[in-house]
Amino acid sequence: MTTQEVANRLVEICRTGNYQQAHKELYAQDALSIEPEGVPNRTAQGLEALAQKGQKFQEMIETMHKSEVSDPIVAENFFSCSMKMNMTMKGMPGPVDMDELCMFTVKDGKIVKEEFFYTPQPPQA
Repeated sequence: MTTQEVANRLVEICRTGNYQQAHKELYAQDALSIEPEGVPNRTAQGLEALAQKGQKFQEMIETMHKSEVSDPIVAENFFSCSMKMNMTMKGMPGPVDMDELCMFTVKDGKIVKEEFFYTPQPPQA
């Protein structure tokens, strides 16, 4: 797959909320995931670690109210998209807005790196 095809497919899958399918179909075995500074467990590497990370995130969500994924912007073997979510997190009052920029690196038709840019929520007391 070309970078454009990978980007289009990732956006298509993410718009359904099936992130596990994206990992299985589009990611390299040793893919690296990086969250912003200050986020616990900032990096994960390998499909199993990415799946565990995704599962932990899903378990933190009480209700997903809205989720949007932009069309991808592609340059060479890189692409980006923005993701916006409005959700109620378990143990937190009221809904939370999350607005992030997602950057991906593609090699040999697979995503080898993802990096997310957003302002982390302060920990709840």
